[in-house]
Amino acid sequence: MYNGTREGLCQPRIWTGFEENKDFPIVLNEIIAGRYCLTEYLGSAAFSKVVQAHDLHTGMDVCLKIIKNDKDFFDQSLDEIKLLKFVNRHDPTDEHHILRLYDYFYLQEHLFIVCELLRANLYEFQKFNQDSGGQPYFTMRRLQLITRQCLEALEYLHHLGIIHCDLKPENILIKSYSRCEIKVIDLGSSCFQTDNLCLYVQSRSYRAPEVILGLPYDQKIDIWSLGCVLAELCSGDVLFPNDALVMLLARMIGMLGPIDFEMLARGQETQKYFTEEYDLYYINEETNQLEYIMAEELSLEHCLRVSDVGFVEFIRYLLEINPERRPSAKDALQHPWLSYSYD
Repeated sequence: MYNGTREGLCQPRIWTGFEENKDFPIVLNEIIAGRYCLTEYLGSAAFSKVVQAHDLHTGMDVCLKIIKNDKDFFDQSLDEIKLLKFVNRHDPTDEHHILRLYDYFYLQEHLFIVCELLRANLYEFQKFNQDSGGQPYFTMRRLQLITRQCLEALEYLHHLGIIHCDLKPENILIKSYSRCEIKVIDLGSSCFQTDNLCLYVQSRSYRAPEVILGLPYDQKIDIWSLGCVLAELCSGDVLFPNDALVMLLARMIGMLGPIDFEMLARGQETQKYFTEEYDLYYINEETNQLEYIMAEELSLEHCLRVSDVGFVEFIRYLLEINPERRPSAKDALQHPWLSYSYD
């Protein structure tokens, strides 16, 4: 019976351990783990469901990420928990724009991750903003604020020796619309630079050229991804569409200039995209014939759809093809565009 409090709306569920359904059922207003009252279903991803819950112990609304019952997903999520604990522990006052982990537990063969409740991710919000026909949210001033926070988050992660490895609009969530505050999330693909680095990291449209070519990589791949994210927020379109990797390389070359021969010579994957003379090619699946690809010359300014010289120069600065010339997060924070006043 409702007793006039939020707790009165919630009912605990009894677990027997013999449930037939291995996919965790979401039932609103039920209490999980004697503490979390499920209040709203927020969505699902490849390996998880996400719900909003009310923490009956603290009185806070939180986000519950329910990992699907799969060993690979489980192991990856445990790695993310370890990294979030490490990152949060070194940032006790929550100054570096990284998601806060509150709790985690195992129930009915599912792993639950409890973290702070945030707003929409940048991909969802931009799509909503475009579809609603309202005033564009991502003005130059707001892009500055988002950029600075992302760079501060990356500088912090990189200082700890961590590479995010999957920075994209879906992994940057809004904390406050009015103050344009964001948080970087999803360390599930992240690693320490000292780890045995995986050859396949980063979502395709945000993948740095050194990763595509199979070169050793470091934290600079996150800077490349950030450049792609900011370009997308500005123009409304993905800068490097999710196409065959050889087409991504062609677009990079057409927009940003040739890839250094030294990078091509060292790349473990170079032969997949370049002939021995370093011409771009692909194999036509219908004819099984090798066909050459000519990189079409593109204007970065045209792709960004802005005439703001400072912003265009900043994006070009982040999208330096050679990672040795690409800035660190610390260096990028000193770029003049971030200090330009749009007021």
